[in-house]
Amino acid sequence: MTIHWCGTGLSTVPGLRRLIEAGHDVMVWNRTVDKARAAVGDLTDNIHAFTQEALSAKVQAGDVVVSMLPGDWHVPLADMAISEGAHFVSSSYIAPEMRALDAAAKAADVRVVNEIGLDPGIDHLMAHHLVADYRASNAYDPANAISFHSYCGGVPKIANAFRYKFSWAPVGVLKALKSPSRSIRHFSELNVSRPWDALGRFDAPLAVPETFEVYPNRDSIPFIADYKFDPAWPVKDFVRGTLRLNGWAEAWADIFAEVGTASDARLAEIAAGLLKENAYDKGEPDRVVLCVSFEAQKDGQTVWHKTYVMDAWGDARGTAMARLVSVPVALAVEAVLNREVPAGVQAAPSDPKLVERFMGEVQTLAQHLTVVDHLA
Repeated sequence: MTIHWCGTGLSTVPGLRRLIEAGHDVMVWNRTVDKARAAVGDLTDNIHAFTQEALSAKVQAGDVVVSMLPGDWHVPLADMAISEGAHFVSSSYIAPEMRALDAAAKAADVRVVNEIGLDPGIDHLMAHHLVADYRASNAYDPANAISFHSYCGGVPKIANAFRYKFSWAPVGVLKALKSPSRSIRHFSELNVSRPWDALGRFDAPLAVPETFEVYPNRDSIPFIADYKFDPAWPVKDFVRGTLRLNGWAEAWADIFAEVGTASDARLAEIAAGLLKENAYDKGEPDRVVLCVSFEAQKDGQTVWHKTYVMDAWGDARGTAMARLVSVPVALAVEAVLNREVPAGVQAAPSDPKLVERFMGEVQTLAQHLTVVDHLA
């Protein structure tokens, strides 16, 4: 079986190298072959210029197609993979068009795994673990009010005036700002058309406690079911959001003023300028902070409260963002090859054995990863 890894951009290489070094048959595809050779040419010469037609000609039944390309490519490549009887893996959110491929994937007995990078991905694994832990606890009561907060962000380890540096495609960062969000606050649905209008503060229980600016990201509400909350649970708060350094909103005020109405061409222009001014220097460490918190209250009193806390930064292995996005993708590829996930379109696994194994691998990727029991 061949793994067709498409894309060798900023956040993709550690997982790709891991699969090659493990002895898997990997065919690397990239729009710029020279960039792919610079990334993994020391490990393989099985590198090809990406086009959908060239890829389709090589894919066979049982292969795995990995898309680390821009989001517009995921659905066409998944559709092609299904038609060839091949599996598909990406780190990106499941779009409605991807979800619509579920019946075809099941009919073809192929696995289409998405949302298995950092966020979405590792955050899902943490959420599944916390929910299972709570259900098994003595504090569990279906009448308890539940609050769930998940905040993730890539931030510069060495702060700059812009309060941000780009460790993934700048256009993607800007487009994410244009996405409206839905979440639950104080038992009510909160709809926000511009994320920065719902800016809040989060006190992260890191080894050295730290405060960040946070805002809700996309549509949180479908994840209540994805995380297997009981429909009868009263949900007080449910937010999946983005975490930024303090001072970020003020530094980005001019960007906010324009990004909401900017065309794709203008976004690309803005992104190019921002990347030039706010790229990481060679060898400069990036940083990723992820906190996933689950709290249960009875009669207004907290009876169960745990938070997964992860703090990772760039080191000799490369950037934290690249490790934390691409290595979970590689883990998912191996799980697909081992038929450890069911056929159909799905997100990061919720199976306890896979969650435990994947989180054990994540432990090696971050310098700090722990579960804080706030009542201990």
